[in-house]
Amino acid sequence: MSWDESAWFMAMTSVALKSTGVLGAAWIAALMLRGRSAAVRHLVWTAAASAVLALPFLSVSMPDLPVAAPGLALGGPLAVFEANATSGTSHTVPSTSPTASAGTASPDSRRPGWRLWLMLLWAAGTAAAFAQMLAGCAWMRRVRRYAAPASYAADLAIAHDVDADILETAEGTMPMTFGILRPAIFLPAEAAAWDTERLRIVLLHEMAHIRRGDTVTQILARAALILHWWNPLAWRAWREFVKERERAADDMVLTAGARPSDYAGQLLDLARTMQSAPALGWAAVPMARRSQLEGRLVSILDSGLSRASVSRASTIAATLLAVTLSAPLAAVRAEESAAAVPADVDATIRAAVAQKNHEMLDKAAVAFEALREYETAQRLLESSIAIREEVSGNQSVEYGLGLLKIGDLEKARRRGAEAEAIYTKAVLILGDRPETAPALMYLGWRKKDPAEAIDFFKRAQRLDPALTSSADRCMALVRERESNAPEAETLYKSSLGAAKPDSADVIDTLQLYSRFLLSQGRDAEAKNMAEQAATALKSYYAQSAVRAKEASAVYKVGGDVKPPSVLGKVEPAYSQEARFARYSGTVVLYLEVTPEGLARNIHIVKGLGMGLDESAIDAIGKWRFRPGTKDGAPVTVAAHVEINFKLL
Repeated sequence: MSWDESAWFMAMTSVALKSTGVLGAAWIAALMLRGRSAAVRHLVWTAAASAVLALPFLSVSMPDLPVAAPGLALGGPLAVFEANATSGTSHTVPSTSPTASAGTASPDSRRPGWRLWLMLLWAAGTAAAFAQMLAGCAWMRRVRRYAAPASYAADLAIAHDVDADILETAEGTMPMTFGILRPAIFLPAEAAAWDTERLRIVLLHEMAHIRRGDTVTQILARAALILHWWNPLAWRAWREFVKERERAADDMVLTAGARPSDYAGQLLDLARTMQSAPALGWAAVPMARRSQLEGRLVSILDSGLSRASVSRASTIAATLLAVTLSAPLAAVRAEESAAAVPADVDATIRAAVAQKNHEMLDKAAVAFEALREYETAQRLLESSIAIREEVSGNQSVEYGLGLLKIGDLEKARRRGAEAEAIYTKAVLILGDRPETAPALMYLGWRKKDPAEAIDFFKRAQRLDPALTSSADRCMALVRERESNAPEAETLYKSSLGAAKPDSADVIDTLQLYSRFLLSQGRDAEAKNMAEQAATALKSYYAQSAVRAKEASAVYKVGGDVKPPSVLGKVEPAYSQEARFARYSGTVVLYLEVTPEGLARNIHIVKGLGMGLDESAIDAIGKWRFRPGTKDGAPVTVAAHVEINFKLL
């Protein structure tokens, strides 16, 4: 899966907003349940932690909340948006044409943006906190391994139905419970000298944690906090979770017959004389925390409080319910996105198979590819090629043409190795047919051996004369990289001669030819060639800027006109030719965002050529916006987008 910084940032922003909403709802619920028992309120916080942990997983394949990513820049009267496309080459050769040079990415533009730094900070904090919890668990496992059984507590444990290992730890250690599958109670060494009442109270309290399943919910709630360590509401939720957990355990001790005054006194004495290492609190469940002692003592001595307990089955049921209820929040835009999807894919496939009609599936695949629903498009094309094979055989022309379509899809998905393998198989089946020419051009770029690459370019040129200029330019690049300057120059000139006037081929070849001349020390010729490229580029994009008049007005940002914002961004792909030529720079596009949040009338303000402009237009056409408004009503608003094509 390719890295898309904007998509990841929006996904993480969505998770942050949704989890904050869940925690806020839990806070309100806990306030409304102030008259109920601590066990009930603890159940609310446990369910909230479960929902917070489930949200990222539920949102993996679902659209995010329709919230615009913050920080989009505004420049002049138009809204300005930015996107990046990167190429995985390690060498950068700057273009010498005025247009490309002006837009070449500076060193500063290659540094991580603020969104990436925020994501890295979030991830680093989460990793550090998770490592701390793992270290606490590892330490407790080590303590358990070497701890001796507290035999003096055996009879008392049997009398009070304490079903857990009771182990002895170092002096001064706070009594605690640890373990999920087989929890254990840890007592300090001096517990051997405690009176029966204190030992009974401690065992009852720790056994209450085990019966309630607190050793499990401790890890669950801690994981939710770790994931959202930066959120103050998450820390408040954790403190409330711990407070209500201890009060619920206290209630179970009191319900078992302990006198409130005696229990409060014992708890106070333990808190003063015992201590718990902070790191162990990430893994184990200690009996007392000094920071919450005052509230617990007041609660213990208040005879009017409800002390009803909650069963472990109720905790599990509430957790599952919370996760279920969080699913609609995670899928808040799922229905809206689904509206753009054509009818039932399975039904379409069944109908096509019954009719032996692969064209039906091919057309549906094109529609899904336009929506970037690549998995569905792949499924349709695979069913289509199965029909082709059944009807015509796997060595037929029809089968080979079907392979070309799958190869085109893999290329669109930027899966180079897969596209190369499928194109190679298609070419072997089809031989030298005009339909294979684009595949041969693609395979030529993938070949490391210059002789093989040129052979593929020549075959494509021979099969489709329209590719003559492009193929000559590609072969010129190969010869240039071989340091074969005379042949490279001959091919550049041939490419110019074969190109249609004022076409993109002319511009691309002029720009690369100019760079070649500069590398040969022919500065004056290079400057003249660069000026020709700039003039041709200006003329080409002036023609492309001619647009049909629209019935509705187009507004610019300012005053009561508010800018649109990006909801979904598709990063452009680097063209094979630009990647091979080590070409970088910035494309600037003009567009209009409609009240429906779609981009229309997209045209180039400043381009680069070599297929990068077309890639930028294609990507922007798939963006989705929250529309701009005038006096609160959606209107069509003009905007600019800057696409930075950068070599890594």
